[in-house]
Amino acid sequence: MRIGSFTPAAPVVLAPMAGVTNAPFRTMCRRFAPGLVYVNEMVMATAVVHGNLKTERMMTFTADEQPRSLQVYGSDPVMLGEAIRTVCAQGRVDHIDINFGCPAAKVTRKGGGAAVPAKPNLLRAILRSAVAAATPYGVPVTIKFRKGLYDSLLTYVTTGRIAAEEGVAAVALHARTAEQHYAGLADWNAIGELKAAVPEIPVLGNGDIWEAADAVRMMRETGCDGVVVGRGCLGRPWLFRDLVEALNGRPAPPAPTLGEVCAVMAQHARLLVPHMTEPIAMRDFRKHTSWYFTGYPVGGEVRRQFSSVSTYTELEDLIATLDPAITIVEGGERIRRGHTNGPIRVVLPMGYLDHLDDLVVPDDADVMALSGG
Repeated sequence: MRIGSFTPAAPVVLAPMAGVTNAPFRTMCRRFAPGLVYVNEMVMATAVVHGNLKTERMMTFTADEQPRSLQVYGSDPVMLGEAIRTVCAQGRVDHIDINFGCPAAKVTRKGGGAAVPAKPNLLRAILRSAVAAATPYGVPVTIKFRKGLYDSLLTYVTTGRIAAEEGVAAVALHARTAEQHYAGLADWNAIGELKAAVPEIPVLGNGDIWEAADAVRMMRETGCDGVVVGRGCLGRPWLFRDLVEALNGRPAPPAPTLGEVCAVMAQHARLLVPHMTEPIAMRDFRKHTSWYFTGYPVGGEVRRQFSSVSTYTELEDLIATLDPAITIVEGGERIRRGHTNGPIRVVLPMGYLDHLDDLVVPDDADVMALSGG
């Protein structure tokens, strides 16, 4: 698998996740596995075009990042094309990914995100504009999407075919519907069906990769060309090292001890402080402590203390009280982290599904911070 001129050490991509895959988190992942594709948080096309300050801060890459991968969200072909042209002309990115998988109600109720693939003509117009904007700069465009809105309205094969026809470099399927959200099991059979329908470009599978063996099994069972990892790496940046080992035919290392986990936690927090300022960084880091401790029997009181940490020194002091020899419980690697809710009611504009061939652009330009889908 290649992304433009970049050949990763293994066919593995970090899924963009709002509030998670910022520069410090990506740095932690690269320390365990350099040479993979780590995608930045999603940014809104409209915000890029208008120079929104928060969006500018989000589009931060460190000097050693290669490739610089950015996910862009937008449902207006003109606006999305302009945003992509802007970041490419400025030399800020090496790879653009477009989100068509977000199931958030505030997005789908305006016809954006996971709702867009239900309208194939609009999807084609968006992709044609995006590829035309990126191609002169040699920047490949990829897309990520879900199976469809519901089991009764599956769009993933059509979406993949349109992407291939419009020059998209690779596609990634989160093998759940928008209605399913994050509940139940991902339908890996759909990944295999998509690969069979789109043999000419790489197809990556996403959903339920919690440990390295899952990626090996997904690729073997579906024939997909690589994997996209989202919730599985929350509190587990070393998962990318394990994936490189396993996908290159080597055994993955055993799960780290609590002492090793705490050393990673401390490194992660240290990187966040200059990125955000200490008060904001430590508030942000609280969610990460829960994910890092998942599967480790540290007790409810310890979890509570870490979930209210307010300074880096306090974090260090709390770490010093823990037994570094504690090991993960059996099956602890597979305990779910991040979103687990679903199914949900998919909210769409009134009459949205009445005319699926139209080219009406969704009115979603005010949505600035979203899940990566």
